[in-house]
Amino acid sequence: VAVGDSLTAGQGLAEEESYPALLEKKLQADGYNYKVVNAGVSAETSSGTLSRLDWLLSMNPDIVILETGANDGLRGIEPQVVENNIREILEILKEKEVVVLLAGMKMVRNLGPAYVARFNAVYPKLAEEFEPVFFPFFLEGVAMQGALNQADTIHPNGQGYRKITENIYPYVLEAIRRREG
Repeated sequence: VAVGDSLTAGQGLAEEESYPALLEKKLQADGYNYKVVNAGVSAETSSGTLSRLDWLLSMNPDIVILETGANDGLRGIEPQVVENNIREILEILKEKEVVVLLAGMKMVRNLGPAYVARFNAVYPKLAEEFEPVFFPFFLEGVAMQGALNQADTIHPNGQGYRKITENIYPYVLEAIRRREG
């Protein structure tokens, strides 16, 4: 299950252009029999992800790709709140023995260096604490690249999602190895 905000949902694009759809297609082409459920909700914060975790767990996922927190950062929510929410999500998933791929996020610089530093430290800290499969930056090679984003400069376009799928794929394979291991 791919859990997240509009970056997971594929805001502004057809469902088949979202990274969960592209990821499922790539996995199946490579002989992996996995269905990737797109559980992205536009505008969702880490609090929203936490609040719908029971619903997500009702799908009995083998693996959860967790991409959350970008909207918290854009709204200036205190990084400690983001960390606490993601920690609680990771604790619950660990308790349920779900393999987690944590997709890190980095915040835009215009929020000030102190905020950005505190926000950007959240994901590596939680990765060290919980040892999920850790993809350090979900938008690696896509953020700030005009040709890979929609006109809003925030949401990836089809080419951007292909790049995200290519980037995250080795981490997904590691999550599968852990699950099947």
